[in-house]
Amino acid sequence: MSDPAAHISRIVELPSDIGALNRILQGLLIHSEWLTAYGLDAADYQAVSRETLPVAARLDAILARDSQDLRSPKPPARRAVGTCRDFALMLCAALRAKNTPARVRCGFANYFGLSWEDHWVCEYWDRETRQWRLSDAQLDSVIATRCRIEFDPIDVPRRAFMTAGEAWLACRDGTLNFAYFGHASVTGASFIKINVVRDHYVLNGRETSEWDGWRAASAGNRVVADHEVGLLDDLAVHPEQPLVEIAPDWL
Repeated sequence: MSDPAAHISRIVELPSDIGALNRILQGLLIHSEWLTAYGLDAADYQAVSRETLPVAARLDAILARDSQDLRSPKPPARRAVGTCRDFALMLCAALRAKNTPARVRCGFANYFGLSWEDHWVCEYWDRETRQWRLSDAQLDSVIATRCRIEFDPIDVPRRAFMTAGEAWLACRDGTLNFAYFGHASVTGASFIKINVVRDHYVLNGRETSEWDGWRAASAGNRVVADHEVGLLDDLAVHPEQPLVEIAPDWL
């Protein structure tokens, strides 16, 4: 998913500074749920798929529409419509192409509203401090202003973004409430379960999976069974362990 394939030379020639890379991606992509913030009519994009594309395919589409240098920002109406995972994946691809260890993470952010919203970011290795840091390439000036973001998007504080496993453990020990985590009206332990699995999958090179179809689950399927708790605890503590295949409840 993160391999730029034939576009590797275009990626390598981009600046290495993460802030600069974020700005470049913001000129190429636009989030499907933020269209109106850029003066666009969301009704014009109802047929656009939310499917996360491999980076090579995404770049194919972007360059087929506008073959200028990737550093030339496109007006909002000409950007590729995606989701937070596309921003994270594109940044991950750019950093990997420049030999900076990077990975996509699935979890929850608290900077879009009062609760913890389903979200994906890029986690990269900072060689100077020898620690993993988070960057949210989606946070351009429009969104940062709307959400009153006060931190630097190239170093998202851990108090603002929790990986799914961190969220699960915080709710399990009573520090936080399961009800505050989810996507729009779909919240609770079952949604955190979905993201615990997805974060485990992405650390095993599976950026997309059948778990992305959570919208198809009926209310009766949005539960955490007693026998699942032990496995979820283990995945939350060790999300990077070898892949454990888990079938979604609704399939």
